[in-house]
Amino acid sequence: MPFDPQLQTLYDRRAAEGVRPLYTMTLQEARAADLASIQAEAGTPEPVHEVHDLTVPGPGGSLPVRVYRPSGEGPLPVLVYFFGGGWTLGSLDTSDALCRTLANSVGCLTVAVGYRLAPEHKFPAAPEDCLAGVRWAAEHAEKFGGDASRLAVAGDSAGGNLAAAVTLMARDAGGPDILTQLLVYPNTDYLADTPSRRENTDPLLFNDKSVHWYWDNYLTTPDDGTHPLASPLRAPDHSGLPPALVITAEYDPLRDEGESYAERLRESGVPAQVTRYPGMAHGFFTMSGTLDAARRAMEQAAAHLRTAFADAASKG
Repeated sequence: MPFDPQLQTLYDRRAAEGVRPLYTMTLQEARAADLASIQAEAGTPEPVHEVHDLTVPGPGGSLPVRVYRPSGEGPLPVLVYFFGGGWTLGSLDTSDALCRTLANSVGCLTVAVGYRLAPEHKFPAAPEDCLAGVRWAAEHAEKFGGDASRLAVAGDSAGGNLAAAVTLMARDAGGPDILTQLLVYPNTDYLADTPSRRENTDPLLFNDKSVHWYWDNYLTTPDDGTHPLASPLRAPDHSGLPPALVITAEYDPLRDEGESYAERLRESGVPAQVTRYPGMAHGFFTMSGTLDAARRAMEQAAAHLRTAFADAASKG
């Protein structure tokens, strides 16, 4: 189908303003432009009962984390969120609005984890940091009224890639136990040669050149891209992973590899639901202030998490 009318309006505005692709900017310019764009489209951030900015130990030094606690009696289930940005851009501020919405809508303690960015810090720094963040959340959630026995991970784009990687690492390390995973248009395969990669080349949107730019920043060598923690679709075994909701967008070079990952999980006996949002482009999930489809996707994500947490609570 054509662009959703609201996305078309956004696209036309970008065209009129002559918005430059992030991969044509300096790193500093791209990071600033990415954050400004996300904040402009995210809407007014919701108030949350408590927000704590902390630093916690990581494998390469201190990591920033932001803990969101909604109102309500605990203990609350725990969601650990990883922001997007191609492992190169992004910060806790990138995911601030959506973490506030998820905390309130799901009724969960939400922990956003900051991780080292490329190209200053190449793979596997980011997944190692994210696992450290999940372990910290599991160990310290109780201090904030959280229940670490009901723990989920989530992320968008590169954050979805990192959430998937963390589930592989946690499974193979014997914990922490992760109840479910929410993957929003995740990167899953460095070597993907898919119709969606080939079709999405528009410079006004996240496109195939964007994908290659981020991977080039992230990896030291192309061989690193075949590692399961970089390309979760290439893991030799997907059994025993947490059930997943995978959200994709029609006009997204990552669409097919995200949907392939859901299929691979199902083939391995892991429940996995995939929903493709028609007329939408990569990045739409963070645009709740602009796109009705983003709000619907957020509601779907929150409902998935609420159900998973409630089912776990009913089983004791």
